[in-house]
Amino acid sequence: MSDENTNSPPARKRLGKGLAALIGDLDSVAPSVAKADEAVTAAPAGAPLRIPVDRLGPNPNNPRREFAEDDLNDLANSIREHGVMQPLMVRKDPGGAAGRFEIIAGERRWRASQRAGLHDVPVIVREASDTASLELAIVENVQRADLNAVEEALGYHRLMTDHDYTQNDLGQVIGKSRSHVANTLRLLKLPADVLEMVANGSLSAGHARTLVTASNPVSLAQKIVAQGLSVRQAEKLAQSDGDASSIGVAKAVAPETKDADVRALERLLESRLGLVTKIDAKPNGSGTLEIRYKTLEQLDGVLRMLQTDS
Repeated sequence: MSDENTNSPPARKRLGKGLAALIGDLDSVAPSVAKADEAVTAAPAGAPLRIPVDRLGPNPNNPRREFAEDDLNDLANSIREHGVMQPLMVRKDPGGAAGRFEIIAGERRWRASQRAGLHDVPVIVREASDTASLELAIVENVQRADLNAVEEALGYHRLMTDHDYTQNDLGQVIGKSRSHVANTLRLLKLPADVLEMVANGSLSAGHARTLVTASNPVSLAQKIVAQGLSVRQAEKLAQSDGDASSIGVAKAVAPETKDADVRALERLLESRLGLVTKIDAKPNGSGTLEIRYKTLEQLDGVLRMLQTDS
């Protein structure tokens, strides 16, 4: 998806340059304003400004649906201490309401800012159609790793079905490998009950992918969670059609000695990374973290996540 491809839709060409190119220079100082409409008219294109939080509203098409209470509280505490470090991206209210704006990207920051007691937040106002707004919301959330695996898969699916993206297109725009996109989309083949377990964090995306071709994915998912199986054990369980005794799963997981909080953290990391993760926690507070990958593309994906600005 190069800029020279004149057949590409304009919105997709812009996205191909990366989210930072759309946001503009975020290091500029955001002017404080009293009248949002006047500020938008007067401010240079792409310049941050401040808008009261009560004049902003969420994007109904935001792919992100889950906002963890603990995460919002942590962000609110950070905002109280340091302020909002990155402006929200907004557009004028598509319904035409004077002085009101719809959030394209940054709903989590907006919610946390209200908890922190802020009266206004820094924003960048963009001219964006409904289509461009959806695309930007998906790309921003994926690049910030703010989506759970199901939300990410649904976002990819919408871009492919509504905007004719290919898996290669998505990989280039979002900065993920095509195999990551394909593996994420595979989750949508699972029943709703299993997807709900992935969305709420009780089952990692890596575990869920082992069940895509299983004949009884719901019961297997419940068994994986109940017994705290690793991704490798889940693969064997799915291949044996649920016969745990035939692969020695019961012996491998009983008695259970790993702390429940450690197991939950392992599942969270596996959900975010899409890779097998093992934490060996020692009683004195030290320990080791092991992340297993099979290809250099998977390793590159982990490195990109570590380098992403928070």
